[in-house]
Amino acid sequence: MADIREIALDTMLVLGRQKEYSHRLIREVLDKYDYLPDRDRAFLKRLTEGTLERRLELDYHLNRVSNIPVGKMKPLIRELLRLSLYQLLYMDSVPDSAVCNEACRLAARRGFGSLKGFVNAVLRNLARQKENLPLPDREKEPLRYLSVKYSMPDWIVGLWADEYGTEITETILEGLMQVSPVSIRFRTDLTGERREKLCDAFRAQEIVPIQSSYLPYVYSLEGVNGVERLPGFAEGLFTVQDVSSALAVEMAGIRKGDFVVDVCAAPGGKSLLAAEKAARVLSRDRSQEKAELIRSAACRMGMENIEVQVRDGCLTDENLIGQADVVLLDVPCSGLGVIGKKRDIKYRASWESVRQAEMLQREIVSASWQYVKPGGTLLYSTCTINTAENEAMVKYISEELPFDPVPLDGLPDEIRAFRDRLEVLRDQAGKPSRQGLGQAQKQACVQLLPGYTQGDGFFIARFCRRPQ
Repeated sequence: MADIREIALDTMLVLGRQKEYSHRLIREVLDKYDYLPDRDRAFLKRLTEGTLERRLELDYHLNRVSNIPVGKMKPLIRELLRLSLYQLLYMDSVPDSAVCNEACRLAARRGFGSLKGFVNAVLRNLARQKENLPLPDREKEPLRYLSVKYSMPDWIVGLWADEYGTEITETILEGLMQVSPVSIRFRTDLTGERREKLCDAFRAQEIVPIQSSYLPYVYSLEGVNGVERLPGFAEGLFTVQDVSSALAVEMAGIRKGDFVVDVCAAPGGKSLLAAEKAARVLSRDRSQEKAELIRSAACRMGMENIEVQVRDGCLTDENLIGQADVVLLDVPCSGLGVIGKKRDIKYRASWESVRQAEMLQREIVSASWQYVKPGGTLLYSTCTINTAENEAMVKYISEELPFDPVPLDGLPDEIRAFRDRLEVLRDQAGKPSRQGLGQAQKQACVQLLPGYTQGDGFFIARFCRRPQ
């Protein structure tokens, strides 16, 4: 495993410089070392993703026993200790002695032989204590406790605790720590029998498909490291898409003859699903690179009724005013609902970036709402858990723009029950929504939360443009 650990070390050094998002870089690394045995690639994936996910917790323990603060360590030694401590705490199949020995060997191999003793002392000290490593006092510092235990920045824990209370916040944090299997969406025109045959082909490769209880054509795949080589992918029979994203399209109520505009479309999952329901889809995003991703996916899926354009959603297109039956506005956001899949979001995000996201969302909505024809539908969505980006936008759209909230009558029963339960839980915690939504506004939206619902943390709201 020494070589695999060194690959992991180099990957973490790149991530430490924040040159690339983790989910992209780790995928690139796995593709580069595609020739390695599946066991080694699985080890590499778990080690890098797990170390990144648990970084705050690992640093807390390292700082407690090291005479050199983590922030002042040599970058290579810092990442080496993080990787090694993650193995000690969360990878039981690796003997403690092997972890310590390999860490010392890697330190020497990379030119830090003089620090072998330091590395060895820190790791063996933590290995002896690993069954009873202390955390901050839960009674005295409840938010700090949650921050370290679930490796989430203090300010995010505080944000959620302020909006939902500590009990709901801890359930969200637990949910984000769960393994997030790859989620795929089969073409909606496939029969149940055809889907099951493909699932049998997955099982033959020791992949476990689990059908969503929300949407029958969405499945999570356990034990898969990539979907490109799976049966049916090249033929366009399925695409990667979270159930929450597919649910947003379902809630738009798209009909066969509709013209749909997807304003911020990348990576294109909503556009693809909309194209299976509508007559025509105009799919836009602001960069050529993202537009090419959508075009490639549309070509593979055989969606000839999608037109892809490069266009900034903040700029109103006068030619589209009053033309769309449905406008999908899945706006850029803080991304706090997808931390379970994109682990470095929590380290890159800040109060400032959240505020910037809120302003950008308002700008995009203001520039794009006119595309909806009178009587048409505006579907607003985000992948975050922040009421200023979600419920506050419901108030803005329905009170300051010519739109009425539309009940999400098609919600699965499980989600409808959760929505009602969440309102009760927030009231019991003394944290009712400060946005003060009316009953009609509440029925027009839903907040999906990790730990409570399937899929990503996601927000969906539907509106109808008033007749002129």
